[in-house]
Amino acid sequence: MSKAHLLCLMGPTTSGKSAAAMALAEQMPIEIVSVDSALVYRGMDIGTAKPTIDEQARVPHHLIDLIDASESYSAARFVADADVAIAAIRARGHIPLLTGGTMLYFKALRDGLDDMPSSDPAIRAEIDREAAAEGWDAMHHKLSEVDPTTAARLAPLDAQRISRALEVWRSSGRTLSSFQLGRDPANSRPLVTLSLEPSDRSALHARISTRFDAMLAAGLMEEVAALKSRGDLDERMSSMRCVGYRQAWEYLEGRCDRATMREHAIAATRQLAKRQITWLRSMPERIVIDCLAPDAIDRFVALAAARRR
Repeated sequence: MSKAHLLCLMGPTTSGKSAAAMALAEQMPIEIVSVDSALVYRGMDIGTAKPTIDEQARVPHHLIDLIDASESYSAARFVADADVAIAAIRARGHIPLLTGGTMLYFKALRDGLDDMPSSDPAIRAEIDREAAAEGWDAMHHKLSEVDPTTAARLAPLDAQRISRALEVWRSSGRTLSSFQLGRDPANSRPLVTLSLEPSDRSALHARISTRFDAMLAAGLMEEVAALKSRGDLDERMSSMRCVGYRQAWEYLEGRCDRATMREHAIAATRQLAKRQITWLRSMPERIVIDCLAPDAIDRFVALAAARRR
């Protein structure tokens, strides 16, 4: 693997990326760069499956606990932060391993950023009011009328991305998809991409259910209740839109019972995994490892080591 190439470990949620990264650290001098839009938030540990204090002590992790839950984070900031971390890791003679499930961040790192308009709080608030009155299905339909390309790749309840696409349209008069045209592939940053993916979607769904139940047992509801009790957060913020947190917030507001909350959170996580797999399948250059295979981690370590040479 050339020093110009970046070693990346991708995969949908619950595919075993964290365990694989920790195993690789026993064989190679890596430092982990998180590619996860939820791990940047301080105080959001259980519901994001954040690496434990022990894991962070054993292997250096970067781009974790960067901001407060009241703040926003963007792909542009991710690329800037990742570039700083990658340069520092290489200066120490170590190997950066970029791993996570936020596919947009991987894409931004590889292809660069589009010159899109910045966020407009007034327009976003207007969209949130419309969504509260009409529902996100209706907002998705509105998006399909002005930007069918973007709407086709978004789930009808993907509130955060539907909101952003409508915001771009209303603030600039241009579709989100139009900002993503015309980039020169020759300018892309080279990645070596290893991807943990399930050969059986139902087995991944079972993992998702098991992990969410483990999060509940570990205190997820108490974590969300503590965040809610601060008084400066609301469910429209990016942090509280994270899968699991949004559903827990609804339960704490009394809008559903605990069983329904669990059902909705698991369904939302499955939808997230489906979107992640769709992203991955659009990357034919990736090297796929069956995350359900008994030797999945060993195969990942062997492939990563082979590409170091």
